[in-house]
Amino acid sequence: MKKYSWLLLFVFPFLGMSQYSVSVEVQGVKSSIGNINIAIYNRSQGFLKFEEVFKVDRIAAKEATTNFKIMDLPNGEYAVAIFHDENGNDKLDTNWLGIPKESVAFSNAKIKTFGPPSYKECAFNLNRDLDLKMQFN
Repeated sequence: MKKYSWLLLFVFPFLGMSQYSVSVEVQGVKSSIGNINIAIYNRSQGFLKFEEVFKVDRIAAKEATTNFKIMDLPNGEYAVAIFHDENGNDKLDTNWLGIPKESVAFSNAKIKTFGPPSYKECAFNLNRDLDLKMQFN
């Protein structure tokens, strides 16, 4: 046992650093025009603010259902927000009241009558690979 103790010293720090993936199926995609823009948040402070995004990605939209996979996420709490950027300007277009003109969706929650859901309403714990279904409004 003593001759393998050096191996434990090397491997032990990496045991708590597991990386997981989240596979997402987005339903209700209106067209194959543009991209699905993805924002992953890992804390409530700054939720839905671009400056506070933990990880971002973009994938080509596919009408009806678009699938994508978020890789290399450490164990923790996350919330996902996505929108269909049909015009390709890399921003969520809104009307003069701030209501989105483009389709949006959130993990575990739907847009409310008066504004988006909170981080806690969207959050999920990640401690294994996960499959999520999200529905555009």
